[in-house]
Amino acid sequence: MIRTIITVLFVALYLILSSPYMVITYFWSKINPKKGGDAALRNVSWAFRVVTRLSGMSPTVTGIENIPKDKAVLFVANHQSILDIPLTYPLMISQTGFISKDTINHVPLLRVWMRRLHCIFLDRKSPRAGLDMILKSIEYIKNGISIFIFPEGTRNKGNVDEIAEFKAGAVKMATKTGCPIIPIAIAGTRRVFEDHSPFMRYGKVRVAFGEPIIIENLDEESKKHLGDYCHDKVQELYNTIK
Repeated sequence: MIRTIITVLFVALYLILSSPYMVITYFWSKINPKKGGDAALRNVSWAFRVVTRLSGMSPTVTGIENIPKDKAVLFVANHQSILDIPLTYPLMISQTGFISKDTINHVPLLRVWMRRLHCIFLDRKSPRAGLDMILKSIEYIKNGISIFIFPEGTRNKGNVDEIAEFKAGAVKMATKTGCPIIPIAIAGTRRVFEDHSPFMRYGKVRVAFGEPIIIENLDEESKKHLGDYCHDKVQELYNTIK
């Protein structure tokens, strides 16, 4: 319980104390969007690294060299825990917006930082919101900002060894832009928190980045069922690290 309290307190203090810097990066982005966005990325990445340590996660990361350095991509990952985001965000090498559930949009300060980081809030109950999310993601990718999505739609609370089916439309932004898709497998985060919530316990976690999926290089059947193809790639990765 102490680990959980310390982690929550750190997040709360960070959100409060970082508010002036949030304002600075906002105006900085108005002058130079690239430098302002990069500054926000570095600042939040530092905070998430602290959260990773405080929460008890001991990460091993492989395949990060598979992330292209010269173009925006779509990251697709399995989802085990609320800790998946602080674990993976610091691994982003360039500005990346995460797709988040709409309830986070109601958390003061946190929602402001997330908007600064190009995150997109999705109301899963609204079909229109799903379309808006895809269109906004396409806009970001075309402007050089990568998108990170958990295509299962929510944390997997079932069989930890089986990645749930990917939601329809989860990879449409890639088909519309032709950007590479980077499959990501995450293992161990559920054992750190979800398996004994509200307690956080030390545990080894693993993140594996797969090779880029280039849509134009796929056969017609794989293109037709791109979501399933990406699901299988994430599952294959997960099987190597679970």
